[in-house]
Amino acid sequence: MKNLYSVAIEGVIGVGKTSLANLLGEHLDAKLVLEKFEENPFLTDFYRDPERYAFQTQLFFLLSRYRQQQETRQTDMFHKLVITDYMFEKDRLFASLNLDDNEITLYDSVANLLQKNVIPPDLVIYLQADTGTLMNRIRSRQRDFEKAISTDYIDALTQVYNEFFFRYDSSPLLIINTNDIDFVNNEKDLEEVIRYIRQPVSGTKFYNPATHL
Repeated sequence: MKNLYSVAIEGVIGVGKTSLANLLGEHLDAKLVLEKFEENPFLTDFYRDPERYAFQTQLFFLLSRYRQQQETRQTDMFHKLVITDYMFEKDRLFASLNLDDNEITLYDSVANLLQKNVIPPDLVIYLQADTGTLMNRIRSRQRDFEKAISTDYIDALTQVYNEFFFRYDSSPLLIINTNDIDFVNNEKDLEEVIRYIRQPVSGTKFYNPATHL
């Protein structure tokens, strides 16, 4: 982790971002900055009626994540590493999928102003999984507001994420395929993930555990 100050973990709903962030925070003595999705008063309504509540949901997330990013920039005397379970650009990915043309124009005008004050992370970890795996994980955690999430929505979101990270070059990127690992319940899987994170990353690096069995 030499020369790393901030690490952002990204991926589609259900892939394990927050779980990995919590585990890394514990093992690496890092400060955690977790998105507070439960504070969004529009989220349950959005999954029930996306067209009606998409703009309110996205704007709330945008401003909430921006506030967190600004707070994260303040010096922490007790931690040398900050780990977040999202990156600021995340909200734009969801907006591109959920908003209509007029809404996205207004959204972009706000997001572009805020983006200027956001510093890219030193490393981004992009967790991947196929749609079936993601849906199983979403169902297993039994969050009420996620019950209306459809396979089609996860499919579309995965495509948006993959397209974004195919072009991403703002910071080093580690892509991890999580289909065949369980870093929450398997200590060896977690140790292997941490080993890869500790290695210097320049450009884009891939870790596919299935090829390491």
